[in-house]
Amino acid sequence: MATDGVKIIDGDLARDTYYQIMDLYDSDISIEIIRKEVPFVKEDYGSDTDFYHEIFVTTYALAFWEIGELTNEILSEVKKVLEQKAGVKLWTEECDEAMGNKRQKELEKLLKKISQPNLKVRKRKKYRQIKNFHFYPDDVLTFQLSDQNYYAVICAKVTQQRGQCTYDLATTTYQGKRKPTIDNLKDCFIAGRKIGSGYDSQTTLSYQPHVDEIWRYTQQDNFFFGLSYHLVTHTDMVSFKDKFEVVGQLKIKKSFKKDGGYGYESSFDGFESIFSDLDNHLKVFGEQKYPVTLLCEI
Repeated sequence: MATDGVKIIDGDLARDTYYQIMDLYDSDISIEIIRKEVPFVKEDYGSDTDFYHEIFVTTYALAFWEIGELTNEILSEVKKVLEQKAGVKLWTEECDEAMGNKRQKELEKLLKKISQPNLKVRKRKKYRQIKNFHFYPDDVLTFQLSDQNYYAVICAKVTQQRGQCTYDLATTTYQGKRKPTIDNLKDCFIAGRKIGSGYDSQTTLSYQPHVDEIWRYTQQDNFFFGLSYHLVTHTDMVSFKDKFEVVGQLKIKKSFKKDGGYGYESSFDGFESIFSDLDNHLKVFGEQKYPVTLLCEI
């Protein structure tokens, strides 16, 4: 079950839906365009479509109620999916009746809430934007560990979201006694992960252009690809930015920068722990290696 709990905003689909709407709203995007960017449609999630549709619909409804734009169409669909009890049934079957009852109570609470006018419509938030970065997208950063070897990561992107700025670092397999050059990295790999797709292959490809290049490399098809990121906040980076040195730029193809997983590193110790035994780290977290020449614009 790809959700973390019985509450409305639990699990990846719920959080992705809710924050996609709110991020657009806080960016001063019109409600009309938000509806186009996040359409109110039923996706095909395979055998658990009704369950995931319930998650999507209830999250969508909560978000639009909070911003004062809930429509009768959305409210009617919420009532419809609640009658089907897909989530309640799945929680009962995969856990127990108590968990099913908890989900039912959360749904009933939501319906009661959104059936009434929102008298305190959420205001659009203004977040502070960082302008002077420590590093920039496509920077290749090398660093040296206690074993005296050099390693390298790629700053695939710098993300500013809801007031937090992070450097999203992609792992490379470079290891050597000398600082790497961009030519050295062409013989290396980048850590990534396959992400299951509930769509047919053509739809998957339309959502992630060029992912078929990775399908051919793995000799498997119909999955999304995402990078495995190590995120460092702008604030945390201040204390150990001098550990990194920019040795050039390497651009990962835009389509392949999708999030496949991430962890936050608040100190340089995290890099020591990960890269001192990278193969074991990749194994533990279910990550695979993909050629730099496949993922990057070279």
